[in-house]
Amino acid sequence: METTSLRILDAAPRAGALVDRFGRVATDLRVSLTDRCNLRCSYCMPAEGLDWLPDERVLTDDEVVRLITVAVERLGIREVRFTGGEPLVRRGLVDIVRRTRALSPDLELSITTNGLGLARTAPALAEAGLDRVNVSLDSIRPETFAEITRRDRLKDVLAGLAAAADAGLGPVKINAVLLRGVNDDQAPELLAWAIDHSYELRFIEQMPLDAQHGWSRERMVTADEIFSRLAAEFTLAPAKEPRGSAPAELFTVDGGPATVGVIASVTRPFCGDCDRVRLTADGQVRDCLFARKESDLRQPLRDGAGDEELAERWIVAMAGKKAGHGIDDEGFLQPDRPMSAIGG
Repeated sequence: METTSLRILDAAPRAGALVDRFGRVATDLRVSLTDRCNLRCSYCMPAEGLDWLPDERVLTDDEVVRLITVAVERLGIREVRFTGGEPLVRRGLVDIVRRTRALSPDLELSITTNGLGLARTAPALAEAGLDRVNVSLDSIRPETFAEITRRDRLKDVLAGLAAAADAGLGPVKINAVLLRGVNDDQAPELLAWAIDHSYELRFIEQMPLDAQHGWSRERMVTADEIFSRLAAEFTLAPAKEPRGSAPAELFTVDGGPATVGVIASVTRPFCGDCDRVRLTADGQVRDCLFARKESDLRQPLRDGAGDEELAERWIVAMAGKKAGHGIDDEGFLQPDRPMSAIGG
């Protein structure tokens, strides 16, 4: 049985919107630009990496921008986040951002990155029209960072964070995953550091999206455990601002103004308010992060489909979205693609 309650929208969605059978409307598009990554985080992929998508299957820069244009101009998308893999390894990233910004000054444009290379590219991304960055960072201890990512690159990530802030790509947000027996004792330390640097920290429950399929609920650090660890050193109170469709539940820290967020996708699912749709690097629409079915836009695009046909295919792809991710269902199966090949 699905454990997610659904909030049916009061107003009928406009024609052409990406609406599912429960009335949820997707306005937030996550665009994966590559499945490649220059880290090897233990909860994401094996040390030797993965078999990357062949170049001919990956959307070209023009194809990416064409599909984003369809989504924005015909389907009501108002937010675009570029993801990976690691989007900074995509050579055409800055140009894609610039061309996306040209579609509308009101679009919210962001990127989720591991921060490697951000020190070099942050000024260009800001100039191209990017609004902000989310950086994945699970520890500020060099030895723990190296253990998790299998790379000794913490200094580069910290430099990237500083460069993003200097370039005006704020608020700079940090996404952290706690791993039992590895960094789960470092939550207060990470929060204090983030507050000191004016970064906004979000803890994320580890999700069953690893390439090794080694995730287990027993080893996952839950939202309740995260709160307990933070409460030992900070006073947390629910933030007054409405959560809306945001995945993070926000709390003020020691009376504010600093906040911390917890994204409890597993133990406190928020599927009923989901407004996201995903486009993979090889042109597949995913209506849910945990979907086991995809809808192909790449081949119709390459076969000459017009914008109207592409939009209609996208609408159909979203219509069948399930009520929730179903992690608690007895028959739950992890997606075949790992997170690096889906995009966050």
